[in-house]
Amino acid sequence: MHLGLGAFARAHTAVFTENAMLATGESGWGITGVTQRSDTVARQLAPQDGLFTVAERGEGAAPLRVVSSIVDAISGRDNPAAVVDLIAAPETLVVTLTITEKGYRIDPQTGSLNLEDEEVRADLGGRAPLMAIGQIARGLQQRSRTGAGALTVVSCDNLPGNGELTEKLVRAFVAALPAGEAEPVTAWLDMHVTFPSTMVDRMVPATTAGDLDAVERELGLRDEAAVVAEPFMQWIIEDNFAAARPRWEGAGALFSSDVPAWEAAKLRLLNASHSLLAYLGLAAGKTTISDAVAEEAFFTAARRMMTEDVLPTITLPEGLDADEYCAQVLTRFANPALGHTTAKVGSDGSQKIGLRLLSTVRGNLDAGREPRWAALAVAAWMRHVAATPAEKLDDPLAAELQAVLPVSRSAADVVTALLGCRSIFDSELAAHPGFADLLIHWYSIIDTHGLDGLRKEITHG
Repeated sequence: MHLGLGAFARAHTAVFTENAMLATGESGWGITGVTQRSDTVARQLAPQDGLFTVAERGEGAAPLRVVSSIVDAISGRDNPAAVVDLIAAPETLVVTLTITEKGYRIDPQTGSLNLEDEEVRADLGGRAPLMAIGQIARGLQQRSRTGAGALTVVSCDNLPGNGELTEKLVRAFVAALPAGEAEPVTAWLDMHVTFPSTMVDRMVPATTAGDLDAVERELGLRDEAAVVAEPFMQWIIEDNFAAARPRWEGAGALFSSDVPAWEAAKLRLLNASHSLLAYLGLAAGKTTISDAVAEEAFFTAARRMMTEDVLPTITLPEGLDADEYCAQVLTRFANPALGHTTAKVGSDGSQKIGLRLLSTVRGNLDAGREPRWAALAVAAWMRHVAATPAEKLDDPLAAELQAVLPVSRSAADVVTALLGCRSIFDSELAAHPGFADLLIHWYSIIDTHGLDGLRKEITHG
């Protein structure tokens, strides 16, 4: 079962699962996909019996393929009780999820489940749960009552320690239930459920009308559920399963005891550079990530952030070559066939910059180094927040961010105001004068001197 049936899940987890069945001959697996915020994908897949097309784009692309590993797709918003029943069904052995950072409903102050969130409170209050964490917890509760057997919950989102985090949130939900309900579920969970961590990687941009038209011309059929992806895909998985699973290693997945190192490399090298290029691109009027990385100064900033800011603060997993990985990241970003937009990559920034950038900032400041390039990325995000009309800012904290912005849009005033957002910046980091000075410096260049100023400062500053 998969929660969060977006384009990424179809181009990654569904493909890995089908490839595993083809490679091993174990054809008894199938995915029930659950959409979270919209029923669009469920409506697209229903008349196609779950079939959909994956169109690879770029050097080394494979021919079109039709994927059949999704056996059913339902709308979680419209059928929340059915989601719980499916999680509780004895036939369900693995629940995977891609619900994005904001879908976890994390309290930024505690790092645990935000029990003050209205949706979380409603799920706890007894309604058929609409949030993924509530659906998993209620499904486990029902499973514990019926003796349905062991289950593994596998997060595939870009979050450090995503397995440990998911377990923490599910346990927090269970602990918030009435005592008579919480205790037996917790005891059962201890014995029958595991939450392995993973690292996933494949660039899957939003499918456009042009993509669908291109697939129709090549396939000879209209597929409204088609997805576009780069040829590259990777899955690193902690081997900690409570029940049977597809043999994903047969499809190229790597089972590793060092998932955190892979996660750190991906989040702080690839994802951080993606965000940097998105916000610089938005400031310079670049529509796509490939347009942004084609700008020599932005390419330089991304490369220097990886080599000068990030690599000194992380330990790479065994077998990963730093120079090769960084070069590969930038080459993948340059793939124009993906059309990955700066607006899409730059969305939900308040949920991303802490995980992707601020850990690098802290690591450098603690070591007495200047996080010059990571600060550029944060400053570019701040400029994006301040320059975007409230109704157009695609961020779950848009109202909070707009509320703290000062009337004056000077660099110093905006930086000071946004550093005061405790949902994003802790008090120690916000009070660090060196970090604030770097942000003001970069913000001033972006805001006052634009692309020409950025080119000069990145290249010669």
